[in-house]
Amino acid sequence: MTGIRPGTTSDFPLAEFDGDSPALIDPSEGVVITGDVPERVVVCFFRDVIDELCGEGRADVVAETTWESGTHHLYRLPVDGGHVGVFHPGVGAPLATGVLEVMIASGGRTFVACGGAGAVIPGLALGHVVVPDAAVRDEGTSYHYLPASREVAADPAVTAVLAAVLAERDIPHVVGKTWTTDGIYRETQAKIAARRAEGCLTVEMETAAFFAVARHRSVTFGQYLYAGDDVSGSVWDHRRWQTSSARRDLFWLAVAAVLRL
Repeated sequence: MTGIRPGTTSDFPLAEFDGDSPALIDPSEGVVITGDVPERVVVCFFRDVIDELCGEGRADVVAETTWESGTHHLYRLPVDGGHVGVFHPGVGAPLATGVLEVMIASGGRTFVACGGAGAVIPGLALGHVVVPDAAVRDEGTSYHYLPASREVAADPAVTAVLAAVLAERDIPHVVGKTWTTDGIYRETQAKIAARRAEGCLTVEMETAAFFAVARHRSVTFGQYLYAGDDVSGSVWDHRRWQTSSARRDLFWLAVAAVLRL
């Protein structure tokens, strides 16, 4: 078993990966299961879409976990081909992966996330779909699940399925690298240019950590993003990205993908 030797530290605490040492808190302690949990689950960042499709009794609540920010429900949503789970993970890698951990502990095994991201490259139109095949680890959470490295890759087989779902529907999309950061107010022009130079298409707050948790827990995970605000120029362009019709469409693409996996 690997671990941190007593009395030894790194100049950078995030480099002190503790291998497979058991954690003190088990995520199963943070979940209340009230029904039949689907193994296939959509991780949806769009509160408006969840409210529309799952709210007011349109889907059963089969598990829940409560944090100081509120309660996260796992819905069992009827769809063509059976049922899928649906939950909102919260925003930011620490919370989002914490909720994902609980949903894995509740019985979820195959996950597709759908969310928005900032466009790092010019010309990435509002709503354009991106399938991340790798993420730059410019956040902290992933380092508690995998040894330190610059990037973490998605499962290529999962990426291929997600891309195929889009291709079959003639939906324009691009497969490529995303930049995951904790510091949304420290996306400087110099750093944006550097990330673009190393191949990043988008910037968001969770993907690298999601990939790391999925690998650590041996579950299947893929991610859809849509291009939201634009950070590729000299001035930030919000583009009213949170009102895009792409959100509902991307949810149903995630459903199709998670049923295919």
